[in-house]
Amino acid sequence: MLKRLDIYIIRKFLGTFFLAIGLIILVAVVFDFSEKVDDFIGHKAPFRDIVVQYYLNFIPFFSNLFSYLFVFISVIFFTSKMSVYSEITAILSTGVSYRRLMLPYMVSAVFIAALSFALSNYIIPYSSVSRLEFEAKYFDKRYGTPERDIHKQIDDGVFIYVENFSRRNNWGGKFSMEKFDKGILKSKLMAESIRYDSINKTWKIKDYWIRNIDGVKETTISGASIDSALNLSPDEFNRNANLVESMTTPQLKKFIKRELSRGHGDVLYDIELHRRYAGPFAVFILTIIGVSLSSRKVRGGIGMHIGFGIALSFSYILFMQISKEFARAGELAPWMAVWLPNFVYAAIAVVLYRMAPK
Repeated sequence: MLKRLDIYIIRKFLGTFFLAIGLIILVAVVFDFSEKVDDFIGHKAPFRDIVVQYYLNFIPFFSNLFSYLFVFISVIFFTSKMSVYSEITAILSTGVSYRRLMLPYMVSAVFIAALSFALSNYIIPYSSVSRLEFEAKYFDKRYGTPERDIHKQIDDGVFIYVENFSRRNNWGGKFSMEKFDKGILKSKLMAESIRYDSINKTWKIKDYWIRNIDGVKETTISGASIDSALNLSPDEFNRNANLVESMTTPQLKKFIKRELSRGHGDVLYDIELHRRYAGPFAVFILTIIGVSLSSRKVRGGIGMHIGFGIALSFSYILFMQISKEFARAGELAPWMAVWLPNFVYAAIAVVLYRMAPK
């Protein structure tokens, strides 16, 4: 059962955390608005849409993005004040063990981690749909990043290649399609271009040449134009880099499985999936490190604790970014790249906890 002292620490922890998050979100909104105000005016975005569709959905995303950093800073800040005013010393001198002192911190961490998990896996994806639609309409982000040299598997034994594809007019250049049966090439189609017919839901293939192979016998067919109902949607090209933000975790898992079956997996999708699970665990690790560091009364007081805490938290963020780059380069598995910072800083947390004043 939580005691009065536990409620006191929990209130300080959560109060400091939400105050810090509120302030940083306010600053982020001001800077974002000043950067995008020309786009709002130029595209005549209604004020209601700016507030409701964009910024109300912008806040959950950035709150979760900064949550791990401000968990650490919040713990450092209010625990350092308690240490400077000898509150930690007084608590421990009454016979309360250091492990028992950690209880209200862990209760607060559970609440924040659960909130972060819900935001990352379910709430932010839903809110991102509306935000991304707003960006597509008023920031001209509808068509995503252009792709070149696209390889996809669209069916069992069916592989396609497109040299380049434009989502603005659903046109692709230098198209080829190969069909295999038990690893043996049976036919190959090559064409100058393809275009999606949104009315008939078919692909129009222009200036094509088909090579059919039956053992040692080969036949060729060519023509100016042919329609084909390929198992392919133009939405699968030029995907917006923020596409995964609009997917809940179950949807993202299905999406990754489908992309892998088509030979178009992306390490960024796996990184995003593992990040949603690894992030909440960072709350516990950073809380333990924060308490272990700031519960000791040192010369320099709060400033020393906060300075060291900020340096350590930014080193954690830098470590995460570096490990992700190793994953993108193929040097690390995506799960290892995401979880490695947690493993390393968990070890640091254990060492600091053992060194903390008891």
